[in-house]
Amino acid sequence: MKTVSIIVPVYNEEDNILHFTEAVSEVMNKEPYEWDLLFIDDGSKDSSLDIIEKLQIEHDNIHVLALSRNYGHQIALTCGLDHATGDAVISMDGDMQHPPALLPELLRKWEEGFEIVQTIRKDTEGVSMLKKKTSELYYKIINRLSTIRVRPGGSDFRLLDRKAVDALGEYREHDRFLRGMVTLLGFREADVEFVAPPRFAGKSKFSVSKMMKLAVDGIVGYSVVPLRFTFVAGMLFALLSFCLLVHALFVYFCYETVSGWTTIIVFMSIFAGIQLIILGIIGEYLGRIYTEVKNRPLYQLKNTKIRKK
Repeated sequence: MKTVSIIVPVYNEEDNILHFTEAVSEVMNKEPYEWDLLFIDDGSKDSSLDIIEKLQIEHDNIHVLALSRNYGHQIALTCGLDHATGDAVISMDGDMQHPPALLPELLRKWEEGFEIVQTIRKDTEGVSMLKKKTSELYYKIINRLSTIRVRPGGSDFRLLDRKAVDALGEYREHDRFLRGMVTLLGFREADVEFVAPPRFAGKSKFSVSKMMKLAVDGIVGYSVVPLRFTFVAGMLFALLSFCLLVHALFVYFCYETVSGWTTIIVFMSIFAGIQLIILGIIGEYLGRIYTEVKNRPLYQLKNTKIRKK
């Protein structure tokens, strides 16, 4: 019998865990698979871990891995992928915005031979228009800059065949953008569209700063276009500087003028700003190189009962 592992990163989700577990169990118990539910506690400060550990005692197919601190959503997902044992591995969030009712459709696509089944969020109930528009803009930017294409509305709710999970496990960079990494694998992929309902309880832990970091990781991690932009910008402003030099010499030799400080201050400010922007872009790439060359572990676990493949 084929096996299915469902991995769920959680961070301070004490109000959602029991309802989520019941919803997943109701759906998966009707499917002809042996299945297990693997929670990854991402350094929760509430009672999330205690609740999951009680469930683990009561149910043989529920397991938990506790990270030593909060590493972030992408690292927590990576930890789950590293330890999942199923022939198929499904990743999803535990706040009910990834509907468990969609699991059978993902499994049917897998049975049809697709190694990757990616869900595409068409809409999210209760989300502001500003967030929707900024999300659309982000996907346009990353797809324009990057060598890979990330589907607009793509989420981390997906099914991966064991072959795809093992291939993804060879990617060990620290600044992770799993939506892009999965696309790089090149396996057969199917899409399943859905409308995300509101959270069952609580507030999203994905702050603006975390969203910005994920956005930067997606662009910088899969494109060198920003670096090329700095080169082109440098050449354009060097040309502009040369034109200004020619103009200044012409005025100096042909006219009797008094040099004004306003022009100097304006152009110094412009060029200083451009230099800082260019240095910032280069710094993003250098920072990632610095992180990678240290070759530190992606995460540490604080519970010792770790299942091995």
